[in-house]
Amino acid sequence: QVQLAESGGGLVQPGGSLRLSCAASGLTSRNHAMAWFRQAPGKEREFVAAWRRSGGTTTYVSDSVKGRFTVSRDNAKNTLYLEMNRLRPDDAGLYSCAAGLGLITSTVRQGTAYAYWGQGTQVTVSS
Repeated sequence: QVQLAESGGGLVQPGGSLRLSCAASGLTSRNHAMAWFRQAPGKEREFVAAWRRSGGTTTYVSDSVKGRFTVSRDNAKNTLYLEMNRLRPDDAGLYSCAAGLGLITSTVRQGTAYAYWGQGTQVTVSS
């Protein structure tokens, strides 16, 4: 049973930084992906970033956060990170971690491709 636990959310001023963590347990497949999605009130869930392992590793970030957010993975700790810099009010929302098996490049941005989800951590960007 795969379990995901996010942490690191909170209140930050515009221009500030946060680092989110997603600790995974039970994720043993060598071909899997982990990702961050976010959802603001009244909006659709949005892909933010992903890390995929299939032989080698590949990272993906959405255009809306490119250059500001970085996704990384500590394999020894089975933890996915999202380093968020230069945060803006429109970055606010519930950030959820997801994991899935056998994803390919064309599916890593699709929430429906992920079988496992964490509870989410809230990010608020406000002065």
